Amino acid sequence: MSGNSWLMLAIFVLGAGSLIGFFITKTEGFGRFAASTLLIILVVTVAALLYAGGKLESQVMANVLFAVFGFAGGLFTSKNSG
Repeated sequence: MSGNSWLMLAIFVLGAGSLIGFFITKTEGFGRFAASTLLIILVVTVAALLYAGGKLESQVMANVLFAVFGFAGGLFTSKNSG
């Protein structure tokens, strides 16, 4: 296997492990935080696989990461309304 294949396999294993850990540790139901965390894990895993496969440019990957960090930061710092 080439280095790129090993890299993609490692990203896939980390993403799958994150998803498995997410579903093992989450409480029952999908609230605001659970759904958002699942979305973040999926977006980062898919974007990293596409970047490692050469299908995504570095500027696009940087934009994806900035969007994910902004979304996560806004999610955990926003105030609960009424």
